[in-house]
Amino acid sequence: MKYNRLGNTDLEISELSFGTWAIGGAWGETNDEDALAALETAMESGVNFFDTADVYGMGHSEELLAQATKGKEKEIYIATKFGRQGDFTDPANYTPEQVRQYAEDSLKRLNRDQIDLYQIHCPTFEIIKDGSVFDVLEDLKAEGKIRYYGVSVETVEEGLYVLEHTNASSLQIIFNIFRQKPLDELIPKAREKQVGILARVPLASGLLTGKFNKQHVFEEDDHRNFNQNGEAFNVGETFAGLEFSKGVELSEELQWMIKGRGNMSRAALKWIMQQDGITSVIPGFRNVGQVEDNLKALEARDFSNEELQQLKEFYNEQVHDHIRGVY
Repeated sequence: MKYNRLGNTDLEISELSFGTWAIGGAWGETNDEDALAALETAMESGVNFFDTADVYGMGHSEELLAQATKGKEKEIYIATKFGRQGDFTDPANYTPEQVRQYAEDSLKRLNRDQIDLYQIHCPTFEIIKDGSVFDVLEDLKAEGKIRYYGVSVETVEEGLYVLEHTNASSLQIIFNIFRQKPLDELIPKAREKQVGILARVPLASGLLTGKFNKQHVFEEDDHRNFNQNGEAFNVGETFAGLEFSKGVELSEELQWMIKGRGNMSRAALKWIMQQDGITSVIPGFRNVGQVEDNLKALEARDFSNEELQQLKEFYNEQVHDHIRGVY
């Protein structure tokens, strides 16, 4: 396992880490025993960073992380997020009193004295530009409630604003082979500013596993069912903004990536880890098998310069125009 420094912090985090949305809920049926076993497998393999949020299972993923990391609080870093339990568009959701309550609630569920990385959970651009929430985070940092803070953003424009106008230590962005726009300006600027980049939705909600056909039906409580067209939240969080059947077609065009890399999932993760400026990629999981498979991306064959150029052209010529929503 390779470890990268998270921006200008003192946190050295595993280049392959894991997000815990799926074990909390909104990805279909979940099983806590499977989730805990998977977390243990990840940690035994050198993973020392996990991303979560207070709305993943309404706190359940935070509680699972508390259970899995008990006694390892100094070795295993946890990033959590806030803002989506209330009206994320309302300034009243980001007052000192409200943010402090969110932080205290997360600390209680995590059974920790301090949050390693506290992230605003996809706020509106208006909230970011208002800036007052960052004053609250600075206060929490000064008090020792949090070590560092960052922002999970939906668009490149939001990310660039955060880089220029705040002291955030990290940006969390949607980034994968189907979503390469951050490579042009955002990621280089973050590297210049010494701000860490966490890549979420790395497998485009499963499209980049190559396992789906157009007839696939997702469970009713899976966001890949109820948010396919952005009905519940930003459309980019589901299939990276692609319409499902088009995403399946595009994934079929990438079968060539498998050679020397085992499968498409590993290839897709490897591509992200090869990009300069990415601190960590955070795929989701629900069981040991998925964790073990994702970890094999570390051993996958590197993409050649020619292959990287081929994937860049594929995105520009075949993918870019089909992405829906602002990004």
